[in-house]
Amino acid sequence: MILLLPFLAGCSSLYFPPPPQVPLLTQKGEWSAGLHTNFSQNTAVQGAYAVTDHLGVMASASFLHADKKQSFFGSKNNRQTEDHDFVEAGLGYYTRLRQDRRVLEIYGGVGIGATKYTEYSRETNQPTERREGTLHKYFLQANYTSKEKKSFRALGRDWPFNYGTAMRASYVQITDFRLNGVARAPEYNIFFEPITYTRIEVLGPLQLQLISGSNFGLIPRKYVKAANSVFQLGIVVNVGGQKGGK
Repeated sequence: MILLLPFLAGCSSLYFPPPPQVPLLTQKGEWSAGLHTNFSQNTAVQGAYAVTDHLGVMASASFLHADKKQSFFGSKNNRQTEDHDFVEAGLGYYTRLRQDRRVLEIYGGVGIGATKYTEYSRETNQPTERREGTLHKYFLQANYTSKEKKSFRALGRDWPFNYGTAMRASYVQITDFRLNGVARAPEYNIFFEPITYTRIEVLGPLQLQLISGSNFGLIPRKYVKAANSVFQLGIVVNVGGQKGGK
């Protein structure tokens, strides 16, 4: 069911949430980098760095440029394009808990980006509706991760993994909003995104990360609403952190 979410989610929302960043910082000097994407072609590049033993910074950029010319069955009806470029940065506190077996991270940050959605006539292939504007975002996020390594056996080897959860609350507003070139009033919403994530060690510091969860818009809106999935699959690298999986 999780894998179907990107297809079932509506495409009319002008907000495409980047995946919550879970750098899992453990000590000063550690850095984390990641690349994630999903079936909707929403791709994110992320990075984080531990400035001190309890202060971390993070940043991400996400991109979505989709031209959906055909339906699943090959029809060229209902063509639509989506263009979404978004960057965000955050500052926060992290600490190790329970004899270094857990990591707690709390971040706050801001984001900005441009978004555009266009629908086309099935007869003439000319634009029939265009929505565009500038997105502004403020967010607060908490991550709680287990560092205790578990493992499963497949393909003749053991695969260590760990897991965690994150909760992100975001205030998102669209300004300079235009519908078919005509200025419209700004629209905002408050989103709550609870997610879970699993990291599987592949080779050295390289890990495969699966993010799944939900996106809830707390205010009924027409254009800035929770209509897009937060499911993501990616790779992450952590270097310079606490050794071992205590």
